[in-house]
Amino acid sequence: MSRVMLVTPDYHCGVVESAGRWPNLGFVYIAGELRKAGHTVQIYDAMSKNHRLPDMMKRITSFRPDVVATTAYTASMPAAADLLAAVKAADPGVVTVIGGVHATFCYEDVLTDYPFIDYVVRREGEVTFPELLRALEEKADLGQVAGIAYRGADGIIATADRPFLQDLDSLTPAWDLLDWDDYTFFVYPGSRLAILSTSRGCSHNCSFCSQQKFWRQSWRARSPESVVSEIEHLVKTYHIDVFFIADEHPTADRERWERILDSLIERDLGVMFLIETRVNDIIRDEDIMHKYRQAGIIHIYVGIEATSQTTLDKFNKGILADDSKRALDIIHAAGIVSETSFILGSPEETPESVQSTLDLAKAYNPDFAHFLFLAPWPYADIYPDLKDHIVTWDLSKYNLVEPVIKPDKMTVDELFQSVIRCYRDFYFGKLAEWAGLKDDFKRRYAIQSMKAIMDNSFLQKHVLSLGKMPAMVRELLGTLGLITNK
Repeated sequence: MSRVMLVTPDYHCGVVESAGRWPNLGFVYIAGELRKAGHTVQIYDAMSKNHRLPDMMKRITSFRPDVVATTAYTASMPAAADLLAAVKAADPGVVTVIGGVHATFCYEDVLTDYPFIDYVVRREGEVTFPELLRALEEKADLGQVAGIAYRGADGIIATADRPFLQDLDSLTPAWDLLDWDDYTFFVYPGSRLAILSTSRGCSHNCSFCSQQKFWRQSWRARSPESVVSEIEHLVKTYHIDVFFIADEHPTADRERWERILDSLIERDLGVMFLIETRVNDIIRDEDIMHKYRQAGIIHIYVGIEATSQTTLDKFNKGILADDSKRALDIIHAAGIVSETSFILGSPEETPESVQSTLDLAKAYNPDFAHFLFLAPWPYADIYPDLKDHIVTWDLSKYNLVEPVIKPDKMTVDELFQSVIRCYRDFYFGKLAEWAGLKDDFKRRYAIQSMKAIMDNSFLQKHVLSLGKMPAMVRELLGTLGLITNK
C-alpha cells in the first residue's frame, strides 16, 4: 500500500479566495476511496494555508509520500506544474499524478510539456485513482485502467473513458483529514465553512463553460436523505455553521430539491447555505422560495452572464434576458442575498457595449455583481472563435479577472480599465442603498461582504486607482465602517 499526499497548489488570483477559504472537495472524496483501498492518505491545502513552494516541500517531504497528486483548472495549471516539478526533483522515485478539468481535456499537452508528471486521471477520480495505484503496485497492464493518460513506448496513451459513478451515496468522504480551522466565510468572522456536493453534472451547453463538457451534459444526484444526514454530521462533529453547495445545478430536480429543503426545515440545524443555480429554476420555484429561506439559504448565485439576448444566445445560455431580472426580484422578495456575473471582453466588445452592460446590471440590481473577462479555455466550445484574439498564452492569467483577449475595437488596457470602472461604479452606487437598508440581516451581510471584497479580492488595488474617491462615497464607506473616515 502507498503513502499518498493530495496537495492543493498555491494559486491565488483574488477571486475564489475573496469570500472565504474552503476545502478541495474532490480530494475529500478521493481520499475516502483511497483509504478504503488500504492506502495512507494526507490532504494538504497549501492554497488555504498560503504556503509557498519552499514551505510546501518541507511539508511534503516530511510525510515521505510514495505518491503526490494535485489538481488544476486552467489558471492553476502552472502552479500545479511547479509543485510536481519540485516533488520530482526532490525525489525522482515519487509517482506524480494530476487530475482536474484542464488535465482531463489537455492531457496530451500536460504529458508533453511537463515530463515530471507521470499520470493524468481524467474526470472522476474516486474509482480511477485507486485502480491506477493497484495496477502500479501489481505491475499490471495500465491500459486496462479506464480514465487515465500516460506515456507509453509509442507515445502518449489515453485509456478508455470510465463511465460516471452512478451511486454517489456510496462514496465515503474523508472529512476527518481536513484542518477545519483553515476554512471560514469572511462575511461571518469566526465561522467554520464546509463545501458540499449534492449532485454532479450539468445538462446544459453554455459555450464558454467547461463543466457541461467535463460532465458530458449529464446530471446525477445524491438522495435527499444522504445529503441532509451528511450536513447534520458535519454540524455536530465539526461544528460547521456555513455551507457552500458546490453543485453546478443542485435544483435540477424540483421534487428532490424540495425534499432536501423540507428535511432541513424539519431538522432546524441553525446553519446557513450559499448555493448556485439557474435563472429558470428560481422562476420555477417562486412558490416555494419561502422554503429556501426557512431552510437556511441566505445567498444565491445565478449566472446571468449577459444582458442582451443576442449575447445570451451566442453563449447558449438557454434563458431569456427578461427572466434574469425577474429571477433576481424573486430572490430579493424572499429576503435572500443575490449574486450574479456578467461576461465581458468578447472580440466584438466596445466601450459602448461595456457601458450598456453596466447600465443594465444596475437596472437588474443584484446585491453583488461580478464583471468577468471571457477566458479562452482551450476545451470550451467557443474557443475557435476566440483563438485569433488571444494576446497571452500564460495560463495563470486565464482566471476571469485578467484580460487575455483583445477586442477588435479596444486595446487590452482599455478593456481592463473599463471593467474596473464597472466594478467601481456598480459598488459605489450600492453603498447608499446598503446604508439605508431596513433589513438588518442584509445590511450587515452587505457591509461584511464588501469588507471581504476590499480586503481580499483582486479589486483591492485597482478600484481606487482610477481617481480620487468622491467625498460622498468616502463618507458612506466611513458610515458603513469600511474605512476610517478621516
